[in-house]
Amino acid sequence: MLIDTHCHLDASEFDADREQVANAAWSAGVKRIVIPAVEVANFSTVCELAHDIQGGAYALGIHPLFVARARDEDLEVLRQSVISAMDDPLFVAIGEIGLDFFVPEISSGQARERQEYFYDVQLALAAEFDLPVLVHVRRSQDIVLKYLRRRTGVRCGIAHAFNGSAQQAQGFVERGFALGLGGAMTFERALQIRRHAVDIGLEHLVLETDAPDIPPAWLHAPNRRNSPDQLPRIADVLAELRGVDVQEVVRATTSTAYRVIPRLAAAGQP
Repeated sequence: MLIDTHCHLDASEFDADREQVANAAWSAGVKRIVIPAVEVANFSTVCELAHDIQGGAYALGIHPLFVARARDEDLEVLRQSVISAMDDPLFVAIGEIGLDFFVPEISSGQARERQEYFYDVQLALAAEFDLPVLVHVRRSQDIVLKYLRRRTGVRCGIAHAFNGSAQQAQGFVERGFALGLGGAMTFERALQIRRHAVDIGLEHLVLETDAPDIPPAWLHAPNRRNSPDQLPRIADVLAELRGVDVQEVVRATTSTAYRVIPRLAAAGQP
């Protein structure tokens, strides 16, 4: 069975056919889809969706790209939402959280400080409740790692859409994290990501789509919407790059997903 460890199935791009998309993924062998929240406004949405689809699971957090419109009080809303969700077996992580230093407007000054503040508070929350984190690391790997080293109570998680250096990859692995690989890996020009796909132990990798974003190479304009049913072909690419049977990739990445998201394993197979 395949696990899509990061899929924004609640996004508006799926409003017209969300049920069909989820069913197509299930039929393709994707038996778990982790749906991370991005702001307080969609906490209930991701929870309800995870319960509505076969194999759904969800995470709660405030995404760095949404920090600018978040209020300080939202962090307390998150904490109370986590407390309420702890008895829900489909609630599995804090996420999507992290830092984004790709967007110039939020990469310096007070905007960056606020990103880092929200990230650190959410890490503290994950440590308090012994939850893994799904971290956004776009051009921010070193600072994301700096905070993780401070928050020793955060024992595991996923560096989502990882595209850092080998040294940074090792930093996440040493912290008990897996690296998320998805559509970007399918492009031949993505040399660094493809090197990681080969050089890093398979036991430290998980699969993801980030749907509807980061479409794989075979989805062409005008409709390049990514979807979780693309995960089997992404697994095929990883197997081809490593020169192994795809079933080895499926077994290993599923096992790793269960290791770095323990509540997902506790929930069992859907």
